[in-house]
Amino acid sequence: MFNRYLIAITLVLAYSFAAAELAPVPAHVDTEISPAPPSGPVLKLDYAGQPENDMRIADFLYFVALISPEPVTVSESPTNTLMVRVSDIRQKSGEDRFSINLEFEVSGQGFRHYAVDQSEKLRCQSHQLAAGKILKKQLDYIRYEGPSKGRLEVVGQIEEEVKTVTAVRLHFNEGAAASPVTIGLKDVRMVDGVVKFENELVACINILEFTREGATPHIGSVKRKKAGNNLFQRLKGRVIGVVANMLTDPINIQQIGKDTMLNFGTAVLNRDATFTFPVAENLKSN
Repeated sequence: MFNRYLIAITLVLAYSFAAAELAPVPAHVDTEISPAPPSGPVLKLDYAGQPENDMRIADFLYFVALISPEPVTVSESPTNTLMVRVSDIRQKSGEDRFSINLEFEVSGQGFRHYAVDQSEKLRCQSHQLAAGKILKKQLDYIRYEGPSKGRLEVVGQIEEEVKTVTAVRLHFNEGAAASPVTIGLKDVRMVDGVVKFENELVACINILEFTREGATPHIGSVKRKKAGNNLFQRLKGRVIGVVANMLTDPINIQQIGKDTMLNFGTAVLNRDATFTFPVAENLKSN
């Protein structure tokens, strides 16, 4: 009897060890959640214009660092209270084209100044500069100052009932007011081994248009950096601005900047509740 129990126990143990050897080893499961990719600010797109959904001017203008081909450093007034609010939206559609006009108001006081760092570009072109080459109309800064009224215009085409955004235009001088957006331009040359800045200009930007080809500024006026602001200078600046628009080609901007602005237009077309900017890698900390 004892032998039968011993044999039975031996068989059970042998089966258990065999089953354990054949059982699959569970794979290691990583339960940690991968972090979300970094992103820029999130705009709350309130098409009804509720005061509690006003956008900070810093968030609204985040695209500036995305379109810049060179690093930018941001500074602003100590008491910047500028806020952006949607005031109206209208849409028109035809057989093969559509347009959307989103009007906005900027209230408050202050400025945002985006200084463009050209040092790496100048270093890469030092040999050409030493040989006498002049770099014409290099972007020095972009500046937004004071309250204003503007309009975001989104246009596109319709094919087989599918709408595609082809251009986004930011109008900064609605209501016959002067545009709050100015850019600094300068020529760069080398004299006796020293880099010199010449022909420094300040251009007032009425419209900034984004397409797949780049960004085209529509200039309202141009004046010398140290010129006065009397009536003669303003009239002279407008005449120069008209001529400058005839000669202005699209500015070569970062691909991510082109895509972002067209995607922003698509978000407005779809009436998305929010729009998230990608990270602007050219944005330098102060």
